[in-house]
Amino acid sequence: MSTTRRVVIEPLTRVEGHGKVTIRLDAAGDVESARLHIVEFRGFERFIQGRPYWEMPVAVQRLCGICPVSHHLAAAKALDVVVGADVLTPTAEKVRRLMHYGQIYQSHALHFFHLASPDLLFGFDAAPAKRNVIGVAGAYPELARQGILMRKYGQEVIRATAGKKIHGTGAIPGGVNRSLAPGDRKALAEDLPRQKEWARAAVGIARDYTLEHASLLSEFAAFPSNHLGLVRRDGALDLYDGVLRAVGPDGKRVLDDVEDGRYLEVIGEEVRPWSYMKFPFLRSLGPEEGWYRVGPLARLAVCDRIDTPDAEAARREFVEAMGGLPGRMSLAYHWARMVETLHAIEVIERLLADDDISGSERVTSGERRSEGVGVLEAPRGTLFHHYVIGDDDTVVRANLIVSTTSNNEPMNRAVESVARRYLTGTEITEGLLNHVEVAIRAYDPCLSCATHAMGRMPLVLEVHDAAGHVVGEGRRDP
Repeated sequence: MSTTRRVVIEPLTRVEGHGKVTIRLDAAGDVESARLHIVEFRGFERFIQGRPYWEMPVAVQRLCGICPVSHHLAAAKALDVVVGADVLTPTAEKVRRLMHYGQIYQSHALHFFHLASPDLLFGFDAAPAKRNVIGVAGAYPELARQGILMRKYGQEVIRATAGKKIHGTGAIPGGVNRSLAPGDRKALAEDLPRQKEWARAAVGIARDYTLEHASLLSEFAAFPSNHLGLVRRDGALDLYDGVLRAVGPDGKRVLDDVEDGRYLEVIGEEVRPWSYMKFPFLRSLGPEEGWYRVGPLARLAVCDRIDTPDAEAARREFVEAMGGLPGRMSLAYHWARMVETLHAIEVIERLLADDDISGSERVTSGERRSEGVGVLEAPRGTLFHHYVIGDDDTVVRANLIVSTTSNNEPMNRAVESVARRYLTGTEITEGLLNHVEVAIRAYDPCLSCATHAMGRMPLVLEVHDAAGHVVGEGRRDP
């Protein structure tokens, strides 16, 4: 008979949203399987039906308080198609890009300095009382301050372009409702040198950690995969617009620069009974082989270059360290994320120097259409918004594929990989459980976005024996 034991852990910490992990042990006590479950209700695509289409850029960003700008702009891009705004005015295009790269900058800074750095600075097994942002502030006050001020700068960019730091209203179908005020432009430009210095330093921190721990990271949640992301038509990295490209584990293309409006032809979604979060895959490869990663690691794998000099130099160093192949290491996401942070501040600098950013021509329109798709690269990966609009101007149908949804299968594989390596045949401690969390955290998941959830749920971890009996359980209530 199995000996029942209870594993008590704190909440799935330093991620956005809530989840459940189930680990099954065989008769010998070895890990048989490990799964990340998302068990919240999925509802956003339903309750926006019947609402006027012009409400969508404001309504759907309520999916999240961390990355609302991404949903705001993806919805606006989809509705540009609906109102016939095939080409935005230069001011509208550049204000939106400024808003978007401000979002990338603040979100990446938040994740790296506040959520991921405690693991990197103190170790995966450090005491929970120390392994948090307060611990970072105590031991590395300048680093913590830097992270706070980098995020603040990104949020100021959002406020200046969207009207508010969270849940702004700047983007509308066909353009924007504001340009950048001269005072905001001046203030943001004045702080650029310091922000660029910090962004370069952050790349160095992430690079040095990855290289110094290469032997660990090459085994920790490391596995080959497909990678998907947007690229500009000339192959350069573009986080706001582009065509869909995917490469396999060998770096060869498996999806060759497909127009984003055709995403349903090339991407399918599988449903599994133990999670409300779907499992996207490339149709050409099927559900078994076609799953893919998105986000910073994937974007550096699919692009040919970055068109800002400092970030391009950092990308080249990253690619060389990966042996010229797409990154296998889940924890290499952190280095890739900081390369993008440096790129974001360089793009912000370029946009602030462009007089179009303060222009007066902000909206355009054309032939009305009944359907629109908007795709961009959110901080966590490729984000799809698709709306069908009725003759009465209300939403008839909506489909959203959120970045974390695309990373669902990779996160599950990361969880299983770490569980098999660290939890097999040993007493399960809080430090070992944090190894599982570290693997999930590398993807910077937004579980609330991915499930379009209402309400809150705890993290529940269950350990089953070979007969299916629960022999260990831990619960973290929010």
